Amino acid sequence: MRIAVLDDWQHIAEEYADWSQLRDRAEIVFFHEPFAGEDDAASALREFDIILTMRERTPFPSSLVDSLPNLKMFGMTGSRAKAIDIAGMLERGITVSYTQGGESGTDTAELTLALMMAAARQVPAGDANIRQGRFQHGIRPGLGLAGRTIGLVGLGRIGKLMAGYANALGMNVVAWSRNLTPERAEAAGATAVSREDVFASADVVSIHVYLSPETEGLVTKDDIGRMKPGAILVNTSRAPLIDQAALLEAVQSGRITAALDVYGKEPLPLNDPLRHAPNTVLTPHIGYGTSDVMETFYRQTVENTLAFLDGKPIRTHQPAASSAAAG
Repeated sequence: MRIAVLDDWQHIAEEYADWSQLRDRAEIVFFHEPFAGEDDAASALREFDIILTMRERTPFPSSLVDSLPNLKMFGMTGSRAKAIDIAGMLERGITVSYTQGGESGTDTAELTLALMMAAARQVPAGDANIRQGRFQHGIRPGLGLAGRTIGLVGLGRIGKLMAGYANALGMNVVAWSRNLTPERAEAAGATAVSREDVFASADVVSIHVYLSPETEGLVTKDDIGRMKPGAILVNTSRAPLIDQAALLEAVQSGRITAALDVYGKEPLPLNDPLRHAPNTVLTPHIGYGTSDVMETFYRQTVENTLAFLDGKPIRTHQPAASSAAAG
């Protein structure tokens, strides 16, 4: 039995779980680098019986799944996996397991807060200046947040947390989503306004929406065009929610600042213009990546795999639920 542990880009998988029982029963190979593409993944994984993945990293479309004849179990962290063909795996009789309880939303919300404050006060630029032997040269006065307006696109679990953080900072909180009512907004400490008003009135716009076919491209060029000069756009959700060309144009022109944790292609290619764009604060998709979450993800991944080897799989997707989970 051969087990592939993928997506260990941070080189932490072995540290965050006890793999000894699995090593007694199977050969385990840890993959620390992303694959160059689907053909590369297919070639590297063809002989493995079990594949264990970290969410939102390596895509597994049906074409890749079909090229893995030995695959018997597929483990994923979290339960949502837009880029994984869960339904196709289940149709082939592959056991698909997932992990629970790793993410409460607080980890991503805290990073969102950090990105907003870093962008508002030019923390990365100041840090770079100090390390390069300069001091205040080239550092513009920052944006004080007390009394400013934050516009939340989406007021679900993470959006509500951000509303609480923003209220604690003395910010005015407005929000919009397709199904948001004034009562729900008020309960979260926000005021429901129109989509246009969110972008036009806010000093900071923060995106908190699940990616789906209905929400892809939700934030349009017109929305970005409505933003105030000097406003900050924060995205810790998913890159395809925003018109990427319009976003790049807005930061390259210096009209807005973008604070981003997610990208259209990950890892972000070396030649991606965002790497060199002004008015940006960039983190490498670490919103959920705290030590507590990773410990839960990897511990339950090992538990799931041992249960499968014992013939009593746990935390598994079922065919009837696969479509909803894949969204």
